[in-house]
Amino acid sequence: MAIEDIHEFVSELEKKGELKRVKTQVDTDLEIAEILRREMYSNGPAILFENVKGFDMPVLGNAFGSMKRLEIGLEMTDFTEIGKRIADMTKMDMPSGILNKIKKLPELSKMTASFPKAETSGPVTEITSSNASFDDLPILKSWQNDAGRFITLGLVATKHPETGVRNLGVYRMQIIDKTHASMHWQKHKRGAHHGDISKDRGEKIPVAIIIGGEPATIFSSIAPVPEGLDKYLFAGITRKEGIKTVKCKTIDLDVPANAEIVLEGYVDPADIRDEGPFGDHTGYYTPVEPYPTFTLTGIMRRKDPIYVTTVVGKPILEDAYIGKVIERSFLPLIQMFHPEVVDFSMPAAGWFQGFAIISIKKRYPGQANKVMMGLWGMGQLSLTKMFVVVDEDINVHDINDVIWAITTRADAARDTTIINNTPTDTLDPASPLVNLGSKMGIDATQKTREEGYEREIQQPVKVDAKTKSLVDAKWSDYGL
Repeated sequence: MAIEDIHEFVSELEKKGELKRVKTQVDTDLEIAEILRREMYSNGPAILFENVKGFDMPVLGNAFGSMKRLEIGLEMTDFTEIGKRIADMTKMDMPSGILNKIKKLPELSKMTASFPKAETSGPVTEITSSNASFDDLPILKSWQNDAGRFITLGLVATKHPETGVRNLGVYRMQIIDKTHASMHWQKHKRGAHHGDISKDRGEKIPVAIIIGGEPATIFSSIAPVPEGLDKYLFAGITRKEGIKTVKCKTIDLDVPANAEIVLEGYVDPADIRDEGPFGDHTGYYTPVEPYPTFTLTGIMRRKDPIYVTTVVGKPILEDAYIGKVIERSFLPLIQMFHPEVVDFSMPAAGWFQGFAIISIKKRYPGQANKVMMGLWGMGQLSLTKMFVVVDEDINVHDINDVIWAITTRADAARDTTIINNTPTDTLDPASPLVNLGSKMGIDATQKTREEGYEREIQQPVKVDAKTKSLVDAKWSDYGL
C-alpha cells in the first residue's frame, strides 16, 4: 500500500533511522530555520519539532532532504518510472475487437487506478471553521531580513477557470495579517496563469493552501507536469494509486482528503501589495515586488495536524533532492520528444533553473544546437539559463567529466550560442530585467568535418585490452 499521509511517512522515516524528534522548546522566529539549515547542509535527518513555542502543533522539516527519504516517501528507487508511466499512457493504442480489448484490460485498469477518488469526508475534515487565522499556525520566519513569516511548503490548489483542470503549485506566501497573505506565484507558473484568466474575466479566483498530504502529492505539486495534466492524476500516477479528495467548505475546490491542514480562500487580482524581501533558493534575498493577495475564508484540519515546512537558501538544501527526483522522472518525457537524448542533469548548485547538462547520441551536424533549441521550447525548461550538450560517452552527473568535454571539444567562438531577450526565471538575480534576459548554450560534442572541423580528430587515450587483462589478472599479487 502507498503511504497515505504525513503521519505514516513520519513513522516510516523513524523506523529507518531517517528522523529525529526534538523535545526542547524551539521558536518559529529564526530558530527552527537555522536548526534545519544546519542539518540540511550536513546531510542530517528529518526533524519533528514537538515543543514549538506558542503552539500545540508539531513542525516537520527536512522530510525530503535526501534521496533515501524520497525513495521511502515515493516508494521507488528508479524515479524514471514516473516519466515512463506517463509516456506509456500517451503511446497506448485504442484496442479494436473484443479480444484485443480484453488483452488491454490490465493496462486500462492501471490507468483507472491512478485517478483521484472523491470522498464525502476524510481526516482533514475532522475540524472545520470559517473563523480561521494564520496566527494559529507555526509559520516560520527563516532569515533575519525576511519581510516576515512565510508559508514555504504550502501546496497551492487552483483550477483552470475555463477547463476545470486542477493544478497544485508551491508558491511562497508572506503573512500580512490574520487573514491575508501575499501570493508569490511567478508570471510563468500555472497558478499565475489561472489567476490571469480570472482577472481578465473580472473575477476572484478560489484558492486552497494544503499543508501535508501524501508524499506523492507534495512531490506532484512541485513537479512541472505537461500542460493540461491534472496534478491530482499525476499524484496517482506517481504512487500507482489514486489519491482521495474532499470538497472545501467555503470555496468550490477539491483537496486531498489526507492533508494535515487546508486553508481556504481566494486571490483577488485587484488587491496588489508589496511582497518580500525573502531569502530564496538562489542564495540571495529577492527584493520587494508587487503580488496579489490571498484572503483566508476558512480552515479544515485534522485533530492532530503536523505543520510541514521547508527552508531555502544558498544550495544545497532540501529542495535540491526534490529537484533531482524531478530531473530523473522527466527524463523519459524529454526522450519522447528528443530521442537522441541519453541523459540529463540539472546540478543542484545551479538552483536547477540556472544550468543543465544534456548528453546525446550524435548522428548529424548541428544536432547539439537542435536539442538546445527544442528544450528551450519545453515548459519550464524555457527558463533554464545555460545548457551544455555533450556526447554520450560523457557522464552528465560527473562535473569533472563535463568540464573535460567542454575544454577539449568546444571552441569558445564556434560552439557558444547566445540568445538575447528570452524569458528568465523571476528569481534569477543576474538577469538585466525581471523575467527577461539571455540564454547561453555550449556545444561540447566532438565536431565533425560536416561541421567545418578540418583538423584530424584526436583519439581519446584508453588502456589497451591486453594490458588491462594482464593487470586485472595480477592485481591481487601487487599488494595494493
